[in-house]
Amino acid sequence: MESQLCGVFANRTHEIVPIHKCLLQNEKTEEVAKFVFDFMVKNDISIYDEKTGKGLIRHIVTKIGVQTNEIMCVVVINGKQIPKEKVLVAEIVSHFPEVKTIIKNINLKNTNIILGQENVTLYGSGYIQDKLGEYCFKISPLSFYQVNPIQAEKLYLKGVEAANIGKEDIVFDLYCGIGTISLFMSCYAKKVYGIEIVREAVEMAKENASLNQVDNVEFIAGDVEEAFDDLLHHRKVIPDIVMVDPPRKGLDQRSVENILVWKPKRLVYISCNPATLVRDLAKLEELYSIKRIEPVDMFPFTSHVECVAVLQLKQDM
Repeated sequence: MESQLCGVFANRTHEIVPIHKCLLQNEKTEEVAKFVFDFMVKNDISIYDEKTGKGLIRHIVTKIGVQTNEIMCVVVINGKQIPKEKVLVAEIVSHFPEVKTIIKNINLKNTNIILGQENVTLYGSGYIQDKLGEYCFKISPLSFYQVNPIQAEKLYLKGVEAANIGKEDIVFDLYCGIGTISLFMSCYAKKVYGIEIVREAVEMAKENASLNQVDNVEFIAGDVEEAFDDLLHHRKVIPDIVMVDPPRKGLDQRSVENILVWKPKRLVYISCNPATLVRDLAKLEELYSIKRIEPVDMFPFTSHVECVAVLQLKQDM
């Protein structure tokens, strides 16, 4: 059998760099991933080859609630069944009591997207919980959760503080994920509308609102560009404040145009990519004054930061 490697992709490639110890990774989740990999090797279970599309095990994904110490283990496969599946589950649970759920994720597509859309829960409830600030959150396999929750709490609090939300304010939270920022803002606002394209994340967001007994938040599943447009033009809901936390590609042109047309009094832009942040701010600065941009070090020992940019409508100043 060819040598098998467990590690991370080299920058801008899909060549695997073997990693035995990562200073950024949670130690316990690293142990779980290594344990699963060793099980695969020991039992001669094939590893997926991107070039040929052959082989079974594509990825091992681990998530942890840093406040609860609950761990999720997701094994992504190019198939329907893992050999010795029940043995694997029993051994993981025996060695790691912190693992509260184990999921088999099926990804049969020839793609570089990590997770497929089909999840099969092999153990536990299919989700874990964590706590950020005063709120509890359920985290599912497909829902996005910041890789550094300790700093994420600081980032969200910075964003909410910058938004300066009043009791009569209508707030839009674009790219809301599992509802973290939406719930953080809910206690200050009259109503919060969260929009997220990943349906499973929206289901988690709704559960999180219920879990935390928050009833002034509405979550909408859909493409941000279209759902934002629908709220404005068809439902006639006009925001006082817009919070955005887009992926690295930044905001789409239609959403930028809607912001410029409907003119919310404040815009808080949380960005993980300074290049697209600068691009989008340039489109907005004719009508908005950029009050401040504050970096938050979400990714220690790397060159990457998240930034919180605060924009105020000029006619409101």
